[in-house]
Amino acid sequence: METDTEHKAANAPAALPKTTLTDGAGPEGEGNGHFERSPLDDALLESGKISVDDLRKVRRFSHEKGERVERMLVELGFVSEDDLLPILAVYHGTELVSADTIPAEPPVIDKLSLEYMRANRILPMRLHDGIVTLAMADPGDSTTIEVVEKVTGLQVEPLLVRPRDLVERFDAIFGRVEGEDGRDDGGVELLQDDEEDVEHLRDMASEAPVIRLVNQVLSRAVEQRASDIHVEPFENELRVRFRIDGVLHDIDPPPRKLTAAIISRIKLMAKLNIAERRLPQDGRIKLRLVGREIDLRVSTLPTLYGESVVMRILDRSNVMVDLGQLGMPEDTLGTFKAMISQPHGLILVTGPTGSGKTTTLYGALDKINSPEKKIITIEDPVEYQLRGVNQIHVKAKIGLTFASGLRSIVRQDPDVIMVGEIRDSETAEIAIQAALTGHLVFSTLHTNDAAGAVSRLLEMGVEDYLLASSLLGVLAQRLVRTLCKKCAVAEPLAPELAAQLGWVGDSARQSVYDADGCAECAGTGFRGRRGIYELLSVNEDVRKLIVSRAPADKVKAAAIDGGMRTLREDAWLRVSDGITSVAEIMRVTQDE
Repeated sequence: METDTEHKAANAPAALPKTTLTDGAGPEGEGNGHFERSPLDDALLESGKISVDDLRKVRRFSHEKGERVERMLVELGFVSEDDLLPILAVYHGTELVSADTIPAEPPVIDKLSLEYMRANRILPMRLHDGIVTLAMADPGDSTTIEVVEKVTGLQVEPLLVRPRDLVERFDAIFGRVEGEDGRDDGGVELLQDDEEDVEHLRDMASEAPVIRLVNQVLSRAVEQRASDIHVEPFENELRVRFRIDGVLHDIDPPPRKLTAAIISRIKLMAKLNIAERRLPQDGRIKLRLVGREIDLRVSTLPTLYGESVVMRILDRSNVMVDLGQLGMPEDTLGTFKAMISQPHGLILVTGPTGSGKTTTLYGALDKINSPEKKIITIEDPVEYQLRGVNQIHVKAKIGLTFASGLRSIVRQDPDVIMVGEIRDSETAEIAIQAALTGHLVFSTLHTNDAAGAVSRLLEMGVEDYLLASSLLGVLAQRLVRTLCKKCAVAEPLAPELAAQLGWVGDSARQSVYDADGCAECAGTGFRGRRGIYELLSVNEDVRKLIVSRAPADKVKAAAIDGGMRTLREDAWLRVSDGITSVAEIMRVTQDE
């Protein structure tokens, strides 16, 4: 039988010139800063997914913790699992397959118990002519291969399957083992007092399994393009959900008994007070995950069964600041560009949390940014860094609020000012005064539509004549999920919907698109999001209505008469283009 060394040597990529990986930690020798580069190191470096410096760090951590390099690469965030698995498949001379290829009724091999297969993460797929095709989470595990061959008398043909997919497939076929999730402890459960010892919490949060579990959750969230991670304790479970493309999805929950340790670990990473569990706290985590710089905004909230934690993921490498790529229709984009090119005035972007307002504002600032202009922003928090722009982070604890910061910004002689959000009358008044005194001011409001921003500012106490004089326009926006290109299919268009859209006649469209879901989109039918927009330009008719303090519906009607396309109408254009589905725009927009 071919040995593991011979097997790897025969299938490994051509090796680079043999060198050492040095971290300068000490004299030459394993564990003292110098490592001989292995064939696996060569394969990783040849893939271009990791640098020599990063590989050196991983090897050092691997040696210190006694963990395999492959595991440390993913856990430390140097390489994503999706990038690593194909490299490992080539290195081990096997094939990477999906868990769907494992049959619902795997061949029964009497001498392999379920407990052994589960513990070693293996599962038989096929049995033919004395050869068993074995799905393995680690095809480089020569010990397991040798044991299986010796016990069964069969030759093993390993195939690589993503570890968590293999475990999920195993559970789907054979069911979960009672007690493995920590819920069956012999009928005895120790009830902890609310005032747990802080040092005990700190110790639990510092244990390797908890650190590994939290790191895996964070890595998985980034890999799946999640914007938020929700960790929610309930009486009998710890629920973890990812918000992907604006919709929450459950993931496999961690054991309930690890709730305190997991939440404490997150709080330690965010530099929060783990002893304070009665009051909400806010913090921030900076990480490198799957080769990218990631910021996490962390918020904790005391609930009945423990602290609920929400982490907003800010991917610095994935920010889109090009206005042309935001998905605005050409006419809306042209009007908005003309608006942001004005020398002074107030421009507002409205919409609920997570609707892409900040991205739009960054796109506008990037468009008008030039050496001739001084641009200052005040944000809570600063989500992305813009080259050549002075950005200020709100710190309410020391008195640096939007209002106080804006008052100081005006004295810095800026040309353009961005205020993260207008939350109170003081901030609104200062912003409008700045717009009236020769500054171009951008800000956001939480309103449902563009016309609602006018009413909101008037309700805050802003003088109507000042608002009418300073306001250039309001852009309302939402994000709709875009259909997965792999599984989107055309469906007949209902006659009543065609009539509503005006799609009638022999040359009109007879179908719209929808999707049932596939592996590419994780069964949702959608992948990614795109903006829909409603741009209210302040003309003379709208100014008169503002001065007369007319209700929002009259302002909206006047704007529509002036050519404004509503959010729902803009969304129908996305349906017409096959970008999204009818059900999605019904979910996101309200009836007009």
